[in-house]
Amino acid sequence: MEKASHLVVIPSGRIGHLVSAVEISKLLVSRHDQLFITVLIMKLPFDSKGTEAYRASLEASPVLPRVNFITLPKVPDLDKHLSSHSFRNQFVESHKTHVKNAVAELTESQSDSRPRLAGFVIDMFCTTMIDVADDFGIPTYMFFTSPAGFLGLLFNLQRIRDVYGKDVSEFKDSDTELSLPTFVNSVPGRVLPSAVLDKEGAETFLSYAKRFTETKGILVNTFKELEPHALDSLSDGETPPLYPVGPMLNLMSDETQSGSEQAQRKSDILEWLDDQPPSSVVFLCFGSMGSFDEDQVREIALGLERSGFRFLWSLRQPPPKGTVVSPGDFSDLTVVLPEGFLDRTAAMGKVIGWAPQVAILAHPAVGGFVSHCGWNSTLESLWFGVPMAAWPVYAEQQLNAFELVRELGLAVAIKMDYRGDTEVVVSAEEIERGIREVMEHDSDVRKRVKEMSEKSKKALMEGGSSHSSLGHFLDQIFL
Repeated sequence: MEKASHLVVIPSGRIGHLVSAVEISKLLVSRHDQLFITVLIMKLPFDSKGTEAYRASLEASPVLPRVNFITLPKVPDLDKHLSSHSFRNQFVESHKTHVKNAVAELTESQSDSRPRLAGFVIDMFCTTMIDVADDFGIPTYMFFTSPAGFLGLLFNLQRIRDVYGKDVSEFKDSDTELSLPTFVNSVPGRVLPSAVLDKEGAETFLSYAKRFTETKGILVNTFKELEPHALDSLSDGETPPLYPVGPMLNLMSDETQSGSEQAQRKSDILEWLDDQPPSSVVFLCFGSMGSFDEDQVREIALGLERSGFRFLWSLRQPPPKGTVVSPGDFSDLTVVLPEGFLDRTAAMGKVIGWAPQVAILAHPAVGGFVSHCGWNSTLESLWFGVPMAAWPVYAEQQLNAFELVRELGLAVAIKMDYRGDTEVVVSAEEIERGIREVMEHDSDVRKRVKEMSEKSKKALMEGGSSHSSLGHFLDQIFL
């Protein structure tokens, strides 16, 4: 009989990364009855109420008997005015001692009858934790929550410097066409992700990528049928073994709000959708960190009104400038929307704050999704067969948008090179055009998305590509 094994999973603090870590943990233990997992949770100092509720739900009612959650002690307050890169690095680094102490407790309590510590599974932003794993003499694996296309870019950051003779950050707003192995088409510099387009970001991600090579394998939240070229190009023996195990989705993500004010909001939203015809509503939502200033909000409102389509719009209030705090909800929508907009569109649309995204995308009334192209949102949209209009805002989303629109034909473009940290305003005309395209009933994009929806579900079934890939990973753990 195989000896039981214990993995320590370490996600970064953001909700999307925590959700993905929880889902991969649940899946792993469901596939092997001798596997135990402890998830170490780092608590951000500015968590939203939704994140707090989700974390509390994990601690209050374990998702599976062999998955344990430990919220690490709070670290000293960090300066909210640091750049996002510096803040993230300091935040993770400051948890190193707490991680070491937590793992030491786990190993001290081990005996011959307890599971052996088999390794760490870290988030892409937690590469500093490789040092802690090394101290315990165990391997580190990585769970990559973004697409294989972006992973390929990170592995090629040094190559870009060598081939083009300049830092990747110098390609910002450039039409220079870059040849990247994980993309069939050449990639314009202007759609390189915001995350690597400043000097600090480029250096940060280059340092991450160098440490990726120290891992024993990389679990990727994608599936072979979605990114065949990117995955093939990363199977050249020059990178650690890749295990595409997606799509990893928390399809019950909205249920953590049960009994709360948000549960009532969710009910109101779904009741409104129940009254709309099938595939008639365009849903606009830009992720946990997505928000716009008043000028951009006005253009979105005009574009929606001119399009004539029914809409459900998640409109969030921007945080104070120069901080890394999450957006909130407006107390009064009339202060930001054009005068009379809510009255004129009362019969065709609904403006909300926080959105129960999974429940909305699953609703038959929703026919299109204006999205920031965050990877979790992308996989959810594909799962439910809802075509996207790509409007990236931050992180790696510009490259995701390019991949979805140009490489895979699974989205239409609103503005693939938009960046939330600029003064650029996307016009009402561009927004209206994107909405009309994504809502086209018999479009090729819609057909391809429906086909990919079926493939995403088959990938997770027994005999499917991701099901098999996860089996290969478990074989490594129990060697």
